[in-house]
This record gives sequence, structure tokens and C-alpha cells, in this order.
Amino acid sequence: MTLGSGGSSVVVPRNFRLLEELERGEKGISDGTVSYGMDDGDDIYMRSWTGTIIGPHNSVHEGRIYQLKLFCDKDYPEKPPGVRFHSRVNMTCVNHESGVVEPKKFAILSNWQREYTMEDILTQLKKEMAAPHNRKLVQPPEGTYF
Repeated sequence: MTLGSGGSSVVVPRNFRLLEELERGEKGISDGTVSYGMDDGDDIYMRSWTGTIIGPHNSVHEGRIYQLKLFCDKDYPEKPPGVRFHSRVNMTCVNHESGVVEPKKFAILSNWQREYTMEDILTQLKKEMAAPHNRKLVQPPEGTYF
């Protein structure tokens, strides 16, 4: 996020940006089917996050609750966070052995822009679940983890 008017702009420092995201994540997002928060409130670097996605309607994911881990390294938000499903899921952009969301197969990560947020990633993953190539894939048993 940049602030400014006219030709000048100020880049918001990493921790301020993450505090904004934390506040938004704790308030709840849009329809409540996507949420996120920090794993450890004592982590002053705000690196490790947990995200939750409730599977979209009219898909094999409907009613399922998926947990993910997001890791914001020191380069975030210049570079995207690492994203890994904790809950087992069968999707074309997710590594079937590790649960890692593969940036080359997931546009928001491969075309990362500083303005993007963890909320954007979770929302896009939910949309990806509902996409024709993912919404009917056979899923692992509910409650299984990577």
C-alpha cells in the first residue's frame, strides 16, 4: 500500500502493513467464508499466519473447512508469502505431497503485486476451488492433513 498525493508516494512499512492485515482478518471478511490471523501473538516479526476457507457452494468442497499456513518472510509484501494447505485438498495448484500452493500454477502468487494481501490469496483460492477444473475433483477424506 502506498500513500500520497500527486507525484509523491510513501511506502507503508512491512509491520504497519501486517498490522492492518491482522486488524482486518480479526474483524472478519465479507461473507465470513474466509478468515486469517497470526499463529503467535508474541511473534514481533509477524511471520506465521493461519488461514481458513469454507468450501464454496456447488462444488465438492461445499461445507468443508480448510486450514492453511501462510508465512510472511522479511520480504513481504514485496514478495508473496509462502502458502501451504494444512488440510488435505485435491486442487490443480496444490502439491499433492506437501500441500504447498505452487506459485507457477496459481496466478496471484506468480504475478504478485505489493498491493495484494493474504485476504486476496485466500479469496482467490476459494474461487479456484469453484473453478471448473477443481470443483468436481475427488477429495481426500475430510479431517485429513498434510
